[in-house]
Amino acid sequence: MDLHGAFHVYDTTLRDGAQQEGLNLSVADKLSIARQLDGLGVGYIEGGWPGANPKDTEFFRRAGSELDLRHAKLAAFGSTRKAGVRAADDPQVAALRDSGASVVTLVAKSHDRHVELALRTSLEENLEMIRDTVSHLREEGQQVFLDAEHFFDGYRRNREYALEVLRTAYGAGAEVIALCDTNGGMLPRWVSDVVHDVIETTEVRVGIHCHNDTGCAVANTLAAVDAGATHVQGCINGYGERTGNADLVTVVANLQLKLDHQVLPEGLLGESTRIAHAVAEVTNVPPASRQPYVGTSAFAHKAGLHASAIKVDPNLYQHMDPVGVGNDMRLLVSDMAGRASIELKGRELGFDLSGDKELVGRVTARVKEMEQLGHTFEAADASFELLLVEEVEGHRPSYFDVESWRVITETLTHRAESEEAVSEATVKLRAAGVRYVVTGEGNGPVNALDSALRSAIVQAYPGVAKFELIDYKVRILDQGHGTDAITRVLIETTDGASSWVTVGVGHNVIEASWGALVDGLTYGLRRQQA
Repeated sequence: MDLHGAFHVYDTTLRDGAQQEGLNLSVADKLSIARQLDGLGVGYIEGGWPGANPKDTEFFRRAGSELDLRHAKLAAFGSTRKAGVRAADDPQVAALRDSGASVVTLVAKSHDRHVELALRTSLEENLEMIRDTVSHLREEGQQVFLDAEHFFDGYRRNREYALEVLRTAYGAGAEVIALCDTNGGMLPRWVSDVVHDVIETTEVRVGIHCHNDTGCAVANTLAAVDAGATHVQGCINGYGERTGNADLVTVVANLQLKLDHQVLPEGLLGESTRIAHAVAEVTNVPPASRQPYVGTSAFAHKAGLHASAIKVDPNLYQHMDPVGVGNDMRLLVSDMAGRASIELKGRELGFDLSGDKELVGRVTARVKEMEQLGHTFEAADASFELLLVEEVEGHRPSYFDVESWRVITETLTHRAESEEAVSEATVKLRAAGVRYVVTGEGNGPVNALDSALRSAIVQAYPGVAKFELIDYKVRILDQGHGTDAITRVLIETTDGASSWVTVGVGHNVIEASWGALVDGLTYGLRRQQA
């Protein structure tokens, strides 16, 4: 099946997605993301706007020699020529022509008020700008798509002119006309009605480009496809300005898994979770845990009733097998957990608890008791595994015995430039039969404790040198108590290959942090010993 000809999946992460607040991509970042998107099997990757943005110009220059795309074609984005200038003489059009991209996506005004107020030209000249630019690029051998900007709003204001824009572009050689809900204000029924009318009236090949301002970007995209659109645009992880663009993975997963449209090459949809998270690492935007299909919570189950049913048949509380998108089912252990939840979670961690009802009941009761005191295990699998090992084996994994720890923070007022607060921690412990007394400094009490504890243990267990604290979260549980409230701390630790989360609870943030630090190192050492 020729997916490029039959149905287009068009990713605009590198251009429209990069407009998200706080997202700033280097050329190297864009090249890396393009490789990931190609691994997903999208048909087109919009690389940016050469000629208007030096970074995008550089991207296209390097893409020719550094990208070996197996599935996707690279598209250059740009606008139609300026009013009163021939397309052949317009430097912006020349940048598109010279970009090396086989595909050019032109943005054109389809809203009459935008033509008059933003372009400051006549409606007739706008049509000529579209006709001249499309035909010029086609003559130069490039495939041309057209993004009809603000189309839906323009259609509502002046239907005849909006449709004439589409006819003009299509007649000049544009292969696809993408109808853009640029302001993101449409709803599915409205999109469906307009797309039906466009196809029946103009017979152009219709694409769809939706923003998520009403929370309907994915639904609007699917409505357009149902009405006859055969080209969908979106961004991985729903990136984009304001509330984002249509999440491309959600769109293609729905099309392929729910509506039986084979829109990606066979087998590649199963890479979507890995790729979505890999792109999130490059953008440095944490992936949304509740993102459909690929989020860490997409197939997570917490209630004991759900777990009881899942024990019989996982599909009773899941809309699909998560393997289809490369994800996995997760059982969350919390105060809502029943015996089935504990049993299934134990199996997930490598413990068969099915034959010991007394043990399962004991673990369940202990989890509920500890969560009542402030612990949370649904976000701290490592601490739960240590608890489970303690109950199963009769003792808690231990690689060191702490005699004492203390931490002080002082302000160095003698420094002329500022009053700098410095923390110092001292830890006394025994590990592998040797007593260690170590002092560590840090820019805060937790950092100092972490430094001292790690410095002591690494002498007995050199593998600890690989451990690194990568995330730290604090939650005040009983806020009405003010500064003496119970505090919960979650700490994420990595060994460079994977990461784990531990929890600590105490009457102050230092005590809670210490508990989470000790659990983090204990869990990591247990994994290394295994």
